[in-house]
This record gives sequence, structure tokens and C-alpha cells, in this order.
Amino acid sequence: MTVEASVESNLYGTVPPTNYLGVFSEHPPAVKKAVEFLEFKKADVAQATGVATALVRYDSRASEMLRQRLEEIATICELVADHFAGDIAKAALWFRVANPMLGGASPRDMIRLGRYKKLLSFVLSARQSEKHAEVARGK
Repeated sequence: MTVEASVESNLYGTVPPTNYLGVFSEHPPAVKKAVEFLEFKKADVAQATGVATALVRYDSRASEMLRQRLEEIATICELVADHFAGDIAKAALWFRVANPMLGGASPRDMIRLGRYKKLLSFVLSARQSEKHAEVARGK
């Protein structure tokens, strides 16, 4: 992989190339679909985003901060769904199972505890490593 190709894949790597969950087929994105995918309750969303439970909503009156946090979380969900080639059941399982590379926490719990940026970094790093391995294998 050339330096230019590596920079390009890093530059655009934060945007999911797919829309398996249907979150990004609408404008504004249908962030509630990601919440449903993660099986979060309002209290989970409040904890994950730092917004008071009473202020958690998914319509046009949702706060800009809530919407942005949920878009970031939805992006992580979509990147993982892409890794599993759209197998939503496998992607959902990945989010629920404790992961030793995440200190034994499940990715779902990391999001719920507000550590979604760390999880995004982990997912992006894993995707980049996977791309490098594919190039090395000649795919």
C-alpha cells in the first residue's frame, strides 16, 4: 500500500461504506435505529451521551449534542456491521460479548459508559490493520 493510499483510507475510514442498519438512509440520520440495535433504554442513552434522561428524544426536537453523539455511536455500529458483511446478528453479538482487547468489557457497555470514542478508535485501528493484512495477502 502506498503512502497516498494509506492516507486516503485513514481519511475516509471514519465514514461507513455501507448502511446495513438503515441509520444513514435518511437526513437527518435515523439514530433511533442504532439505539434499537444496541437494545438501549432511555437511561442507557442518557448515560452514554451525558444528556439527562428527560431530554433523550429521537425526533427533530432532540438537542444537537444528543444527535451528534448518537450519530457517532451509529457510525461505530455501522462500521462493525460492515466488518461482518451485513450479518446483523453477528454484529449485535460482537457488541454484547465481553472482549478481552477492551479490558474485558463488552463494546455495548463501553458505549453505555460513555467510552464510545475509545471504542471508535479501537474499531478504526482494527479495520486499518485488516486492510493492511489484505494488501499483504494480495487481495
